Amino acid sequence: MTKGIDAIKGPIEKELKEFERHFRAATRSKVPLLDKITYYIVRRKGKQMRPMFVFLSARLSGEVTPASYNAASLVELLHTATLVHDDVVDDSFERRGFFSINALWKNKIAVLVGDYLLSQGLLLALTNHEFKLLEIVSTAVKDMSEGELLQMEKARRLDIEEGVYYDIIRGKTASLIAAACAAGAASVTKEEEIIRRMWVFGEKIGMSFQIRDDLFDLGTDDVGKPLGIDIKEKKLTLPLIYALQQAKPSDKKHILGLIRRYHDRDDKVREVIDFVRASGGMDYAREKMLAFRQEAFVELYKFPEGPVRHALEELVMYVTDRKK
Repeated sequence: MTKGIDAIKGPIEKELKEFERHFRAATRSKVPLLDKITYYIVRRKGKQMRPMFVFLSARLSGEVTPASYNAASLVELLHTATLVHDDVVDDSFERRGFFSINALWKNKIAVLVGDYLLSQGLLLALTNHEFKLLEIVSTAVKDMSEGELLQMEKARRLDIEEGVYYDIIRGKTASLIAAACAAGAASVTKEEEIIRRMWVFGEKIGMSFQIRDDLFDLGTDDVGKPLGIDIKEKKLTLPLIYALQQAKPSDKKHILGLIRRYHDRDDKVREVIDFVRASGGMDYAREKMLAFRQEAFVELYKFPEGPVRHALEELVMYVTDRKK
């Protein structure tokens, strides 16, 4: 049975508490409006999964150092910046049950806040001469941008194949979890092989994590949110891609037509969801999710057994078994 998130935090509880102080200091500004907004961002923090990956990866590779706190803050600053910008791009007014920055302070301010957080992350690394951390996280941000743009391009043309789907999620989701794990390792060791191994470990988790999200959108569990958001946005995710691959040409044409022309109609979205479920798309995606998770464990099990490795294993199980 998978442990709850609080139990998994056990080996790094002290580090996570210290991180909160460190992160708040990294977001503070002399401009009152900006400081008010960043304080709001700090207060509405989520489960802290990325900082958890940073500190557990650091502990797996050595002892936590001041650079580990900088790594966690850098990852979280750049992650938060991308979320603020995403909410503007998606015209979204809610994030984790709170109003988004653009909902409260409008788009122009939200974009500037995102830029500020991005620059603070870059300066944090540069000021402390932690160029390896900067390289790791900057690579992830580049990959995230490319993944999102590739998905937008394919959404217009609806011609996505399974391999392209993996390219998209490797960039837009997996790269930041990979960066968190690699940055944690890089904060305590200069051994490139260990840093590379932790990047691969995090990337596999991220792939599994995103497929789990795709399954939520098609209703594997009652997660308390509307189904078919990806279909409404004309995003072809793995369950749908597989279903289309198995379909007769006439059925494939019909389903693509529904997505292209009627993606804003709930009854048509429901028809697409029923098609995916009947075609085995959900089971196929679940198998792939578990395969990526197993590949992550292969990398993790190269490290010595102990409480930290066990906590990382439980964290992987948590992000792939989660119910929302």
